Amino acid sequence: MKNKLLVIPLILLSFFLKAQEVVLVSKSDVISKVKENNNTIKMSQQDVLAAKADYNQTKAVYLPNITASHTGILTTNPLMAFGSKLNQGILTQNDFNPSLLNNPTQTQNFATIIKVEQPLINLDGFYQRKAAKSGMEAMALKQERTQDYITFEVEKAYMQLQLAYKGVAVLEKALDAANANKQMADNSFKQGFLQRADVLNVEVRVTEVKNQLQTAKSNVQNASNYLSFLMDDKSYVVYQPKDSLALSNFDVEEKNISENRSDIRAMQLATNAYEEMNKADKMAFLPRLNAFGSYEMYDNNVFQGNANGYVVGAQLSWDIFQGAKRFGKAEKSKAEFEKSKLEYNQYVSKSNLELNKVKRQLLDAKNRLELTGLAVKQSKESLRIRKNRFKEGLEKTADLLVAETQFAQKQLEYYQTIFEYNFTQTYLEFLTKE
Repeated sequence: MKNKLLVIPLILLSFFLKAQEVVLVSKSDVISKVKENNNTIKMSQQDVLAAKADYNQTKAVYLPNITASHTGILTTNPLMAFGSKLNQGILTQNDFNPSLLNNPTQTQNFATIIKVEQPLINLDGFYQRKAAKSGMEAMALKQERTQDYITFEVEKAYMQLQLAYKGVAVLEKALDAANANKQMADNSFKQGFLQRADVLNVEVRVTEVKNQLQTAKSNVQNASNYLSFLMDDKSYVVYQPKDSLALSNFDVEEKNISENRSDIRAMQLATNAYEEMNKADKMAFLPRLNAFGSYEMYDNNVFQGNANGYVVGAQLSWDIFQGAKRFGKAEKSKAEFEKSKLEYNQYVSKSNLELNKVKRQLLDAKNRLELTGLAVKQSKESLRIRKNRFKEGLEKTADLLVAETQFAQKQLEYYQTIFEYNFTQTYLEFLTKE
């Protein structure tokens, strides 16, 4: 009963896989959809918008700060009561009576005040704005590199899908050959030319190929699902590439790491931002000059303003000493600036190291390509000879199965090498893109 219960889900799963929709797709179509829908690209775009918003905040270094307020009070405080009447312009001779000055009646006052603060010279703010601008530009370049990386991932995933279909094609042919051998072995067994053990060996080979074919079909689904993930497609259909896996050739002789590559330029701009922040911390030691002004309206009734006046002025302020806080901040920003320069140099050096490694990988893949291509031809010819000899009863079943297995294996190795060769070239293009 337990085995029957296990068979039912397997049947349903098999039916579901067969019923899945197969959609033809080209690499350009996938790249287009990924650029439009990929969540990683969308998140990087939001990072750019956030950096732009940070930069816009630094406009406060030259734009005014304007506030408006309306305040109402009730007071018997002598000073407040006298001042409120004075602001309202309702003082009389009687209000100077000492007894009323010392013990005023309840007084109400409503004040409407509009204040304007205008920065004039804030040197640290100017350098902070420059740092924010460098950060914004660096984030835009980082977003550009993110899109390049996702495009590279699409090309890799598309090649993996092509490779998966090649694997299915090879194993389907291997299964047809294995079934044909099984039919031939059954006939030979009935005629007494083969022993039962030989027939069982052929049946084992058929089972092995079936298992490998099922794994290859699962690889197709895995590659399709990854493409769906990159495109943010929730349908998770099975994709089939419009073009088959084939050799690609790029000119890689003069490929070098360029300092104009977006991520490298972004790191350089980040270093510039740290430098500007260090300058800003140094400029914080200098005085600031700001203008200010206010227009005030007073009345003893709410939202009225029978009395009014204004104040205009300028302030030169200088924070002479803040308990060594600014010294420590300047030291920290200088250390961060020096660290960013080291990080930039290390990043460029590591990129060149990776480039040299990939160039060697490409050369190795090219050599393997020639060897695996030759191995496919040799194993194919060996299988043809052994199959003819087997039909004539001159070859052992085990030798035929070995030749068959070797031919399928060499085909898979050849297509895997094509994938590695194409992928390495694509990775090289990604590393050297300006």
